[in-house]
Amino acid sequence: MLVRLALRGLAPAALRSLAPALSAGAVHISRPLHTTQQHLAPVPPLPETGGKVRHGVIPEEFFQFLYPKTGVTGPYMLGTGLLLYFLSKEIYVINHETLVGISVVGLLIYAIKKFGGDFAAFADKLIEERVAALTDVKDSKTNSLQKAIENEKKEQWRVEGRHYLFDTKRNNVAMLLETNYRERLFTVYTEVKKRLDYQVATQHFVRRKEQDHMINWVEQNVRKSITAQQEKESIAKCISDLKVLSKSAQAAV
Repeated sequence: MLVRLALRGLAPAALRSLAPALSAGAVHISRPLHTTQQHLAPVPPLPETGGKVRHGVIPEEFFQFLYPKTGVTGPYMLGTGLLLYFLSKEIYVINHETLVGISVVGLLIYAIKKFGGDFAAFADKLIEERVAALTDVKDSKTNSLQKAIENEKKEQWRVEGRHYLFDTKRNNVAMLLETNYRERLFTVYTEVKKRLDYQVATQHFVRRKEQDHMINWVEQNVRKSITAQQEKESIAKCISDLKVLSKSAQAAV
């Protein structure tokens, strides 16, 4: 109560000391929550077991804090003195609720001593099962992420070798273009050769026909120019020549 009254008494004076131009929002902004730089250090893990205690509830640090000043019996004397002070000044009055509280504390101590080990073992078992399940989930997630990393590295390796594939495809396309070009050249050569052969064959045919026509024309004209008397004389001349040739052949034998 005294603290609240003191704060209420100081609050108007503090507000009056502020400049009149400042509003409530400005006062709120001028007092940030984080007064120091935020650190990104890792948070230490929580302890798996609790600290040491004496008599079930009193921490060991309390005795260690009073030991250099009061010795070993200092904390016990402090507790005993405070208890006697409360009782003598009637700050705490012993009544029927005190007996009920002592009975409840005794029952709690008995339950803890009797069933605390079994309950702790059961709780530890549940914790171990849950930790094992979480560990399995973590391991499966880690394995999946590891596989994803390996697949990503493989894909990066494939991407690094992609230019070789592009070069090969580019060479294949160039070879296909060259093949098509040569096939077209061969087609053009074949077609031109066929036409030239056709022209040559046509010229040979025309020349042969001309020669045949010339021969036939000459023969017909020669036959027309030879009379029957000339034909008889040529036949007689041929017969006489054959006889002379036969006689010369017999004389030579």
